[in-house]
Amino acid sequence: MAPLSKAHTALVELREDLRGDVLAPWDPGYDDARTVFNAMIDRHPAVIAQCETEPDVVRAVRFARDLDLKIAVRGGGHSVAGMALNDNGLVIDLRRMHAVTVHPGSMTVRVEGGATMSHLDRATEPYALATTGGRASTTGVGGFVLGGGSGWLERSCGLAVDNLLGVELVTSDGRTVRATAEENPELFWALHGGGGNFGVATALTLRLHELPAFAVALLLYLPEHGPEVMRVFREVIESGPPEASGGLLYLTGPPEEFVPDHMVGRLACAVLLTYAGTEDDMRKVAQPLLALPHEAEVVGAMPYADVQCMIDDPPGMRNYWSAEYLTGLPDDLVDVFCTRAWTMPVPTGTQHVLFPYGGAVADGPAEYPVPYRDAPWAVHPFGIWADPADDERCVRWVRDVRADVQPWSTGAVYLNFIGDEGSARVEAGLGAENTRRLAAVKAEYDPDNVFRFNHNIAPA
Repeated sequence: MAPLSKAHTALVELREDLRGDVLAPWDPGYDDARTVFNAMIDRHPAVIAQCETEPDVVRAVRFARDLDLKIAVRGGGHSVAGMALNDNGLVIDLRRMHAVTVHPGSMTVRVEGGATMSHLDRATEPYALATTGGRASTTGVGGFVLGGGSGWLERSCGLAVDNLLGVELVTSDGRTVRATAEENPELFWALHGGGGNFGVATALTLRLHELPAFAVALLLYLPEHGPEVMRVFREVIESGPPEASGGLLYLTGPPEEFVPDHMVGRLACAVLLTYAGTEDDMRKVAQPLLALPHEAEVVGAMPYADVQCMIDDPPGMRNYWSAEYLTGLPDDLVDVFCTRAWTMPVPTGTQHVLFPYGGAVADGPAEYPVPYRDAPWAVHPFGIWADPADDERCVRWVRDVRADVQPWSTGAVYLNFIGDEGSARVEAGLGAENTRRLAAVKAEYDPDNVFRFNHNIAPA
């Protein structure tokens, strides 16, 4: 740590140099700026640099290196482990860098590093174009894509990382580099799942896909019908086209207009079938689910950007998530999954989720460090609650779900779905051989492990 006089002078100079704002703990707005999605995270950075341009990011990195400060990078702030913050270090806050530039002729889009899914989806919507995005509109694009990127469009368009064409990066020594298939190709490979280990992504270029129509079927069932519903959903997905995706979940019945009174505040089973196509085609695929006795339904065409907002969680909630990727979905596993639902903390925002994979995910480039792509299904226990008194039981329930499904786990995992679960899980999310190769890239671009507030890869 630098002497106080040097630190004071450097902070004054940083305030003068940055186009954006610089916040210290005594400044108005500091507490708001350090608030992230997960209310369990309460960290106090020494400085928050609210960058507006790439030169701002370069200046902030050099400031931190000069003072030997730890660096965390904030995009959407959705990491369940709170990786967007640190204590007594520098946070490079990219949220003011959220411009999205669509190039319909080349079917590409350039997205600045602080943009959220909402920025991206609303910008591409007028052109009837889209790319695989996260399932919440407030998720940051940068961390989502560089971590792999799983969303409603992945079965037809591939993982988000499969659509990554270029990254503009500020490295740990304050250099600006560009990574594409032709320029710094080994770094480009590493950014396909290696996350924020190699620098600050100030912009990403992504491939777009035509999406002239989108439709959904959201159906609520009594929880005792869950096993039958889950088996039918399995058949619908496995026999259906890649345009069909979505998820099955148990949740607390929400106080929404379409939810009948007898289900509000109680355990419910739900299916959200998403379809990258017309309502008529979606209804044909969804017919077996619609034929089952259900308590409520919302079925029809809906703009993709609106669907992306459907399961946005309110801010200020406490979160703990995890995931297991599965070798298949046999009947025994269906029964185990549905039995565990009855122990889910209710009423809370917690969700017991099953996601389908396959399609373009399984057919995507095998060389990238995303070893979960061949799993046909994933279980994602998503703990979310308001009362700190519920911390122990909600965290324990998430861990119990993981333990239940271990016999069917591939061992691989999508790192964006989990918190800090140790280095072995990081390796499981990248693959052992990939981890060794990534460590060599890390040693070249970040030999001092400056960017370590992430699912960290230690430099070789």
